[in-house]
Amino acid sequence: MSERALRGVAARIDARIPRPESFTSGLRGPRTTARIGTWLAVTFTIAFVTGLYSHASQLATPPLTLPSGPSRLYQVTQGLHVAAGTASVPLLLVKLWSVFPRLFVRPPRAGRELVLNLLERVSIALLIGSAIFQLATGLANSAQWYPWSFDFIRAHYALAWVAIGSLALHVAVKLPVIRRVFTEPVDGPADGFDDGPRDGAAEPGHDGVPTRRTLLRATWVSAAVAVVVTTSVEIPGLRRLAVLAVRSGQGPQGVPINRSAVGADVAGLFDDPAWRLRVVGPVDTVELSLDDLRAMQQRSAVLPIACVEGWSASGEWGGVPVRDLVALVGGGPDDDVVVRSMQPRGAYRESRLPANFVRNPDSLLALTLAGEPLHRDHGFPCRLIAPARPGVLQTKWVREVEVVKA
Repeated sequence: MSERALRGVAARIDARIPRPESFTSGLRGPRTTARIGTWLAVTFTIAFVTGLYSHASQLATPPLTLPSGPSRLYQVTQGLHVAAGTASVPLLLVKLWSVFPRLFVRPPRAGRELVLNLLERVSIALLIGSAIFQLATGLANSAQWYPWSFDFIRAHYALAWVAIGSLALHVAVKLPVIRRVFTEPVDGPADGFDDGPRDGAAEPGHDGVPTRRTLLRATWVSAAVAVVVTTSVEIPGLRRLAVLAVRSGQGPQGVPINRSAVGADVAGLFDDPAWRLRVVGPVDTVELSLDDLRAMQQRSAVLPIACVEGWSASGEWGGVPVRDLVALVGGGPDDDVVVRSMQPRGAYRESRLPANFVRNPDSLLALTLAGEPLHRDHGFPCRLIAPARPGVLQTKWVREVEVVKA
């Protein structure tokens, strides 16, 4: 094929590719994008900060000493994490819709401008790709659906840094546009994608076209509705509205469960009359029957089960303070505790309770819930329950407590 023919083919292909002016909605443009993008930056920042806290909470040895109170601390931070991520979904969809025409802006031909344009596009691709990955995998994790083979926790944590870094870079690059847009009224002539009015675009507020203010309000309402229908299960007055929540708020003894005794493969182990709790310490090792534990000084506390998936529920737990077990075997106030389950497998069949949590009197080896012996699915004969902890670390079906040096 001759060079002339090739140019003709290229011209015909180029003619079929849309251009920014091919998109006639006047709602698109910087005035919409900047305002949606600002709220998206807020929700992503909240999700990032609370996600870091959740990640640190699940480490065996956190880089910093995490507080053991208030008891609802993790419930609040993880609830904010899931709520912010959920709100980000409609915000991101509208933002992508508002800037979609810019995908078809022809890159410049000059060398330096072309390089800068490519770098900007790469940074935007990283931002969009990481944002979609974080939201999609986060929502799948909330539903406990894992259609992938990679480690969710590591991937979600790593991509969080990519997303927040790309967001910071994007905001820095677009800051002049953001500043200009916020000095202009929300409604007005159709935006150009860089500056000035856009010819041929449908004017917002005319001929049946909604105003930008209407679009923005609809987006914010959509984000709020998404949060309510997925995360309000713990709020009594709104519980019935949580139609998309992964947990109903109901379960044995009024508290939902993630894993049953059958699912954990411990059925038949916990009701063995020969069961004993083994407590290992620096001075002594003791084995306690369920009657021995019940004979010790009991304490009750209202504490939440707050899971990484975002659901939570509170109950009145009763049992032996962990610090009393530590003292029983010669442990001290600066010692950590490792709690091991009868579960034969699973990433969370043991957890480490830092010393400041051990010292908290509300950290219990629980024997009861709502005044009744623990249901088998809640960890009978005993389980760990401590304030301000992820639910995955509230070890059930405990067989051993070991006192260790921090």
